[in-house]
Formats: sequence, C-alpha cells, structure tokens
Amino acid sequence: KMRSLAPGIKLITSFSRDSWYRFFILLLTFVFYTTYHLSRKPISIIKLPDRPNLKRRHNNYQNLFGVLDNCFLVAYAIGMFFSGIFGERLPLRYYLSSGMILSGIFTALFGLGFYWQIHSLWYYCLVQALNGLVQTTGWPAVVACVGNWFGKGKRGFIMGIWNSHTSVGNILGSLIAGVYVSSAWGLSFIVPGIIIAAAGVICFLFLVEKPEDVNCTQPQHHVIVARRVVRLSFIFYLPIPSNHRSKYHPVIFAHRVVFILQGVVEFSLCLLFAKLVSYTFLYWLPLYIANVAHFDPKKAGDLSTLFDVGGIVGGILAGLISDYSGGRATTCCAMLIIAAPMVSQTFFFLSFFAQTSGMLLWCGALVNGPYALITTAVSADLGTHECLRGNSRALSTVTAIIDGTGSIGAAVGPLLAGLISPTGWNNVFYMLIAADVLACLLLSRLVYKEVRGWCGYTTRLRG
Repeated sequence: KMRSLAPGIKLITSFSRDSWYRFFILLLTFVFYTTYHLSRKPISIIKLPDRPNLKRRHNNYQNLFGVLDNCFLVAYAIGMFFSGIFGERLPLRYYLSSGMILSGIFTALFGLGFYWQIHSLWYYCLVQALNGLVQTTGWPAVVACVGNWFGKGKRGFIMGIWNSHTSVGNILGSLIAGVYVSSAWGLSFIVPGIIIAAAGVICFLFLVEKPEDVNCTQPQHHVIVARRVVRLSFIFYLPIPSNHRSKYHPVIFAHRVVFILQGVVEFSLCLLFAKLVSYTFLYWLPLYIANVAHFDPKKAGDLSTLFDVGGIVGGILAGLISDYSGGRATTCCAMLIIAAPMVSQTFFFLSFFAQTSGMLLWCGALVNGPYALITTAVSADLGTHECLRGNSRALSTVTAIIDGTGSIGAAVGPLLAGLISPTGWNNVFYMLIAADVLACLLLSRLVYKEVRGWCGYTTRLRG
C-alpha cells in the first residue's frame, strides 16, 4: 500500500521548478530594493528637532539638511538617465551587487563623520551626492530582472505586492535610525550601510538574471499599454530586432529607430509630480509630525511609518484594479483625484488630532499607489512591448527614463518644502495638492484612450 505524501510536501511538489525560481527571484529583488530604501530613510529621521548641539552651531540647521537632501536627490535624478544605459550593457548581477556595496560604503561614510568629528558640510554633501549616483543602479536593474522572469499575467498584482519593498524599506530605515538618533546618530547610517552592503554580497552569489540561464521557460510578453509606435519630438534610441524592421518600416532610419512608445512621456511626467508628493512626505513628514504634535524624534519617526504602511496597501490595490480593468492610466488618475483632497484632510487632522493614524494610512495608500504602479507594472509593460522583443535589456532603459524623470520631482519636492515651510506648513500642503492635480491632468489623454478601448474602439498603427 502506497503511503500518501505529507500535506506540506504535496504543497511543495505542486509548484513547478519554474515557479520556485520565479518566487526566489521575486524574493531576492524584494530584499535588495528594501535595503536601498532602508539606507535612504535615516536622513529624514536625524533632522528631527532634538539636536541642541547642531542648533547651537547652525541656526539654519533645517536648511542644511535640505541641502543634503538635494545633493542626494539631484545626483540620483541625473544618474538615473544614464543608469539604464549601463544596465543594458553590463550583467545585471555585477551591476546590482556593485551598486549595493558602494551604496553601503557611502551610507556608512556619512555616519562615520559623527565618530571622526567631521563638521564640514562639503564632506557630507560629497558623500550624499556619490551615494545618490550609485543608488541609481538599483531600480532599473531590479525591474529589468523581474521583467525578464514575469510575463503580463497579473503583473500589476504581483508587482504591486513586490513594490511594497519601498515602504518596507522606509519603515525599517525609520525604526533603525530612531533607535540611535538621540544618542549616537552615526549608527543610524552605519547599520543600514552594513545591511545594504551585505545584501550586495548575497546578490553576487545568488541572483539569476534570466530564466534561460537556469533552463527555465521564458514568460510570454504581450502588448499591454502601447498599441502603436509613433514618432514624437522626444528622442529615444533603441535597436530594433531585424525581424521587426519591415513591420515598422515607416519609422525605421537605417538600423536604428527614433520612436517612443505611447504613454512613456505621459507616465514619465505624471511620475515627476507623483514622486514630488511622495518624496516630500518621505523626507519631511517626521519633522512635520514632531512640530505639530511636539513628539520626541523616535515617536515622530515611528508614527510617520504609518504613511509607508498605507503605501503597501495602495501599491497592491492599484495593481489589482489595473489588472482587472486593464486601465493603468485610469487607475492612477482615479487615485490621484482622491489623493488631492486627502492630503489637505491629513494636514487638518494632524494639526488638531496628532494621534490620527487612519488619515496617514489612507493618504499613504493614495499617494504611493500611482507612484508604485507607474514605476513597476507600467514600466515593465512599456519595456516589454512587442517592438522590443529580442532586446529584453531595453526594459532597463525604459525604466530608467521613466524613473529618471520622476526623480526630478523627487529632488524638487523636498527642496520646495524646505523653502515654503517657513511661511507655514499649510502652504506646503497646497503645493502637494497642486502637484497631484497636475499629475492627474497629464494622464487625461491616456485615460481617454483607455475609456475608448473599453467602449470598443481600436487603435491602429500609424506610420
């Protein structure tokens, strides 16, 4: 008589070898990008107003932290436009692991300034700028890797869950930095630096870039957002496989094509404003909570993590809705419309009811949902368009262009918040509401086309 397998073994064997590899890659890349955000968060915690020594040396210490924020963010925004080019030409495993190890070194160097008694602003600005440059290795590489392993099916839901690494990293970074912020703030950077460097070593040892490298089946990529190729003034060079040149002959110039996939411009500019809002919250929310509620730095940092918890829910929700409806742009636009008044309500409730956690959760979901969807599923959709079949590394470039444009907003938002906040925090929130409205308007053309598609209209190739 044959013995039945144990239930746990039945569950394990019910998944194919391909499924286990895909789960393994999804988990690895989740951990990797969690460490990227974990190492970025401490700068927002150490600016909290419990630093008497710093206040005595610099009356404008908040402005100094604003300078440090922008050294990182401007370098990140500039570097992102080149990161995709390098990501295309270098093995992703080497590229990603070296980026994490260098990020760990520069993050730790910032914290070591505390122990080395370095008081020069130029030292910290240089370290932040170099860290911003090397951290651009992360996003194009992990999205390209996930895009190589996963096809269209339920991509929004899968990547919505996967993209929670951003919020998980912010939460862990806040909690780790909060432990040391009032005693030895240097450890708020050194510990995250060690963690991301260790993750870089794991990446070097275990990352598998493509399914064919381990004899797994490749996912099927289908047209998702773009149904046509159009010539626009926005220049984007990519080689086209020879078997597709005749099909798109009207837009072929010799062996290269000047083209843009429908939606890249709109989603890139929308992400600019969406990321402006998200990163303003990321860098200034703990300080705002501390100011209006008079909390100590650790408590303010802990409360601010609720915004990131909401971001996890928002990313998953946006992915589910867009998968079900087939409308990436419409999903983003709907969440942005609701987010605008929610931002003002969050300001009101935090001003008068500092313990209101529900508003922070909802605000985090609505602000980070569109941001998460654009940087994951939308980028993968566009980067795996049928025109690019045979050139899978183009996904790295598409991702870098979209996220690089968004990173301009990430640099501008905290800078504007630092300049506007002395005139009143309500003006900062008006600025965030205006950014949400602009992000929504930029998607109006794509929303219109998606709605027409649901009504039975089709879009033809133009040439």
